[in-house]
Amino acid sequence: MVFLSKRLNEMNGQDFIRMVEAGAYRLRTNVDRVNALNVFPVPDGDTGTNMNLTLTSGVEELRRRPSEHLGKAAEALAKGLLMGARGNSGVILSQLFRGFSKAVSDLPAANSQQVAAAFQNGVDMAYKAVVKPVEGTILTVAKEAAKQGLLSAKRQTSVVSVMADILSKGQEALDRTPDMLPVLKQVGVVDSGGQGLVLIYEGFLSALESEEPAVIEEPADMPYAAFGAVQPLDEPAETGYGAGRGAGVYANAHELTSAQSKLATEDIEFGYCTEFMVTLNSGKPASREFEESVFREELSAFGDSLLVVADDDLVKVHIHAEYPGTVMNLAQKYGDLSRIKIENMRDQHTHILSEEAGHMAAEVRRAEEQIAEAQQAAGTRSQAEWKKYGFVAVSVGEGISGIFQSLGVDRVLHGGQTMNPSTEDIVRAVAEVDARTIFVLPNNSNIILAAQQAVELVEDKQIIVIPSKSIPQGISAVLAFNEEADAEENAEDMGQALQGGQAGQVTYAVRDTQMDGIDIKQGDYIGIHNSRIVSAEPDLLESCRRLIDSLLGGGAEILTLYTGEEAVESQTAELVGYVEQTYADVEVEVHAGGQPLYYYIISAE
Repeated sequence: MVFLSKRLNEMNGQDFIRMVEAGAYRLRTNVDRVNALNVFPVPDGDTGTNMNLTLTSGVEELRRRPSEHLGKAAEALAKGLLMGARGNSGVILSQLFRGFSKAVSDLPAANSQQVAAAFQNGVDMAYKAVVKPVEGTILTVAKEAAKQGLLSAKRQTSVVSVMADILSKGQEALDRTPDMLPVLKQVGVVDSGGQGLVLIYEGFLSALESEEPAVIEEPADMPYAAFGAVQPLDEPAETGYGAGRGAGVYANAHELTSAQSKLATEDIEFGYCTEFMVTLNSGKPASREFEESVFREELSAFGDSLLVVADDDLVKVHIHAEYPGTVMNLAQKYGDLSRIKIENMRDQHTHILSEEAGHMAAEVRRAEEQIAEAQQAAGTRSQAEWKKYGFVAVSVGEGISGIFQSLGVDRVLHGGQTMNPSTEDIVRAVAEVDARTIFVLPNNSNIILAAQQAVELVEDKQIIVIPSKSIPQGISAVLAFNEEADAEENAEDMGQALQGGQAGQVTYAVRDTQMDGIDIKQGDYIGIHNSRIVSAEPDLLESCRRLIDSLLGGGAEILTLYTGEEAVESQTAELVGYVEQTYADVEVEVHAGGQPLYYYIISAE
């Protein structure tokens, strides 16, 4: 193989793969550095984590579908990024390279001007994906870097030189982000997403300059289930990627046994969980032209829990079927099959029952996901029998998730700060809800873009994202839902409900800083009212009291405390007493939230 540094005038698919792997490695080894740039000094800054997980998903797809054809290699990366995108930074990253991929789709190799134009096309697509772009962020860094790339490509034919200029301008733009966003200057940091992108570009350049194949370490096994798997799940205590402590179990062993005992193995109608990919236009003539809606309708006759996600020349299929061979024979009429996985759910179910009978408690949590899947397979209704409305909500903590479930939410995704579910996680959750219209509640500002991106990938259901930014907002939205109203009325009412209350949370500071006129010391307990820090105290109760005062300053009738996994009962009682004595007309409610990192989540309405 001849490497780019020896023929400086073009880039092919192999060069692109080396470049992306080097960029991913550079980012992966600096995740903590990027996370530390989070503006708020809270312990769950997650920009680096989200970008790392997103890019890792892209690299894995690229390794599954390597190609010397630049367009095909870029397409593989774009698909992996799209499905693995997490958080706002991850979604923007996916759009940057989705645009890049579109620009080089027909090119086996690209010269300097074509590479520069591809970077610019990525910027254009990323800006379109963000409703209100904010300058001084990753978008600005990408824009300024791409602009310089276009100018550089007019003067020189070396792709390496153009990439060097792109990186140089990106770093310059990153250094200026504090001048564009006052909050960055106030805290004394550059934009975290922009820093992540510059690190990726540094890796790109290092690979392009090298005359030897880069030695790239394989990424550590990532417990993707910890980042957005549908509950119930057993979450690992630590992931190694800053995900915080694990969530609790959503059914105890007794409840689990009782629920499972109601489902007999022979009642599972479609016994094989079947997944595969269909590569369209694979080089051999297909026996029929592919139409996604027709294909989905054809497959629906052979099973349930059907998920079809199509993007250009690749189709991803998940179905519970009784005859997997029949399903794959049908799919093969459209193209080649790959990444085939078939699991016998009856065997899984029988094994689970034997585990329960033997009281093997260590396996109970792991079995919950399999039980949920088997129950879903047995109980899924045909599309004609779908209910009118359904809900998918993102939550964190056993207690809060239980509240959402008690309010009628069909699927609860484990997520939140540092545990943002991916676009694919949201698509899967939506696919498992038998409803014609599904409302998605992100309950975190950093998950809204991923939820909106998921909407584009689901065609057989109406998906409406209610842009809730906090757990209290999500609960208010569900309470505003009216089964008798139409989808548009509900969307409007739930959207208005987001504005009706005040949300607060209490955590601890991970570094010294100054924000909103408040001096913050590492280890202080900080109270955040909506998105503004209003208290920072060495004493937890004092910080909570100041936050409560801020929340109730505009008047409210009910104050709700959701206690975190580290909250102390006696301290909670003191806070309740403080509200009762200071605000006699305010009713206080306490719920065990179980959320990590945040001692209290508080709502006032």
